[in-house]
Amino acid sequence: MSQAVLDGVRDLLPGIRERADEAERLRVVPEASIKELEEVGFFRLLQPRRFDGLEADPVDFYTAVRDIAGACGSTGWVSSVVGVHPWQIALFPDTAQQAVWGSDTATRVSSSYAPTGKAVVTDGGYTLSGKWSFSSGCDHCSWVLLGGLVFNGEGQVVDFKTFLVPRENYTINDVWNVVGLSGTGSNDIVVEDVFVPADFTLSMSDTGRCFGPGQEQNPSDLYKLPFHSIFTGTITTPIIGMAMGAYAEHVEMQQKRVRAAYLGEKASLDPFAAVRIAKASSDIDAAWALLVNNIREEQACVAKGEKIPLGLRLKVRRDQVLGTQRAIDAIDSLFEASGGRALATGTYLQRAWRDAHAGRVHAANDPERALQMFGAHEFGHKVDPGMY
Repeated sequence: MSQAVLDGVRDLLPGIRERADEAERLRVVPEASIKELEEVGFFRLLQPRRFDGLEADPVDFYTAVRDIAGACGSTGWVSSVVGVHPWQIALFPDTAQQAVWGSDTATRVSSSYAPTGKAVVTDGGYTLSGKWSFSSGCDHCSWVLLGGLVFNGEGQVVDFKTFLVPRENYTINDVWNVVGLSGTGSNDIVVEDVFVPADFTLSMSDTGRCFGPGQEQNPSDLYKLPFHSIFTGTITTPIIGMAMGAYAEHVEMQQKRVRAAYLGEKASLDPFAAVRIAKASSDIDAAWALLVNNIREEQACVAKGEKIPLGLRLKVRRDQVLGTQRAIDAIDSLFEASGGRALATGTYLQRAWRDAHAGRVHAANDPERALQMFGAHEFGHKVDPGMY
């Protein structure tokens, strides 16, 4: 079934690429692209089978995201971050799962995980308020996942949770006017004193230890993988896809390019140009290979019923942030060597350059923190596994 989705996604790529300019102009992914991705089953890849999902291999999901981003960075980004949410919802108590998918298994969910909101413990749940930024694809969704610190009656922080909130309980503020990933519609979410039942929350301390109440209903090994491995991969994968798309366009452009400043020399005959694409392609391949290999290692642990070692989880994060950097380095090198025509509106290269650098500023791509944690663990220092 996953292969049918991958094949279907690849058939959609020409149309998605043609709508890339429209996505930037609208500042959201065109509805036509979302509808097509829904129809081929993309958004069901990580969804539980009992709700018409595929419970697919996460590598298949990442492969589809990579290909979509290679056609349009904004569409790839939204596809990734919206498409991964069924994986987390599968960890929520069954009450929440039924609320989201019970009457419509095509329901989509956006998110904003930074704990910029405040939740106060009340009878049966929490009262949630706040403003959250960067909720990519929120206009195409009818629920949202929001991060928030939980305070008790004495004003002390007692937990960090993800809150699942339906569309009627939040407002979307249209603020997304940016130079990169401009088609993602990553607008603000505002919540004012909304009651969230306890069953519609998930503690980050639970997800940090690869646990969620929903595992009782969804026992697949898919839902036993680490949250921070799965979710940070959804941030790096689109950028790797952008690099692949940039590489393909650069090679095509250079095969046709004649360098007037160098007496009509064909760009493809320039030995330095050949070296450049060799290095760029190696960086892209390394980013992708390490992402896939690390997920496979974690899957092997789960399949054997073993706890995933902290060192492996930190290695996933190490290679994830460096994978982002490798992909961006490749895009930078290709863009710099492409000549003035790459600056033209409508070229994939200039858009990939802007989109990839916009994606780089996401918190999941903060390299120093992830690398420091890996190094500290290697030196034998204590590291909080809840964040990785």
